[in-house]
Amino acid sequence: MPKRILATVAVAVALTVTTVLTGCGGGGAPGAGAPSTTIRLGLGDPATSSVGVTGKHFADKVAELSDGKVKVETFPDGTLFGGDQNAAVNLLGNGTLDSTIMSTSVYASFEPRMNAISLPYLFKDTDEVTKYLQGEPGKELLGSLDKLGIKGVSMLTRTPRHTTNSMRPITQPEDFKDLKLRVPQNDLWVKFFGSLGANPTPMDFKEVYTALQLGTIHGQENPLEVPVNNKFFEVQDYLSLTGHISDGFVLGFSKKKWDSFDEDTRKVLQEAADETADFKTKYDNDEATKTLDKLKGEGVKINELTPEAREKFQAAAQKVYPELEGKVGKEFVQSSLEFLGR
Repeated sequence: MPKRILATVAVAVALTVTTVLTGCGGGGAPGAGAPSTTIRLGLGDPATSSVGVTGKHFADKVAELSDGKVKVETFPDGTLFGGDQNAAVNLLGNGTLDSTIMSTSVYASFEPRMNAISLPYLFKDTDEVTKYLQGEPGKELLGSLDKLGIKGVSMLTRTPRHTTNSMRPITQPEDFKDLKLRVPQNDLWVKFFGSLGANPTPMDFKEVYTALQLGTIHGQENPLEVPVNNKFFEVQDYLSLTGHISDGFVLGFSKKKWDSFDEDTRKVLQEAADETADFKTKYDNDEATKTLDKLKGEGVKINELTPEAREKFQAAAQKVYPELEGKVGKEFVQSSLEFLGR
C-alpha cells in the first residue's frame, strides 16, 4: 500500500480514537453491553451549567429508555464547534454534528420567526413560556428548522434575562439611559434597548468579562446563572431582575443523522427529549434561588421591579413591537399574541 494512503488511514484511525476518548456524559445502562448507536451532543456551555446538566440528563434518559442500546456522549464548552454557535448551526445542518442544545436567539440568525420568543415582555411568567413552547407556536418553530437540514426535537425553556451593571440599579425604563450594555449580535436586542435610551453594544460573549473589567461597557444582560458561571460579580455591582426577555433552547439533530435512525430509536429520543424539557424547567426554577443567594454572598446589590415599574417596561416594549415585526414576521407576531390571549 502506498505510503500516502497508509498515512491517511493512520490519521483517520487516530481521529476516531481521539473522538471516543474525549467524549463525556451519559453512557449505556449498567450491564447493557456495547451500545448499537452512539450520538455526539454538542453543548456551548460548561458541564456544570443548566445546559450541561440538561444534556447529561438527556443522555441518561436515553440510556434508560433504550436499555443501553443508544448512547449519547455530551461535549460541553463548545468543543465540537470551536465555541462558534452560528457555526454549530451550519455544522448541524450539513451533518458534521449529530445534535446540539442551542439557544433560540442563535437560530434567529437563520430563521427570523425564532425572534418571536425574544420579543421583550411577551410573557407574563414561566408558565406562559412553557405553554408557548410546547403549543402550536413552538411546534411551528421546530418545523421551521427543516429547511436548514435540522430536525427540531424539543423546545426547552430558559430562565428570563436580567440586567447587571456597574453604575446603578435599574428600577425604571429611564435608568437605562446612556448605559453601555453588551447585547447579543441580534437586531431585536439593539432596537429594544436603544428605544430605552441605552447604548446597546453587540459583542462576542468571550470578550464580555474583560470589557466589563476595563469599563468599555457598563453592563450586560443574561439569564441568572451567567453572572455566576462567568464570575461577572467580580466586576459588576448591581443585578436588576428586569426579566425583559425569555428566549429558549432547541434540542436539535442533524436531519441526516435523525433519518438514519430506526423508528424505535427515534421514539426513544423523542420521549427522552420531551421528558428533558420538563426536567429543565423544574431544575432552573429550583436553581434560581441558589443563584441569587450566591450573588448576594458575593456582594452584588439585587433589586426587583415593582408591579408599577414592570407595567412601564411592558408599555415601553409594546411601543417598539411594530418596528420589531420586521425582525420576526408580522403574521407570526400576530399569531403569537393571539395564542397568548393578548
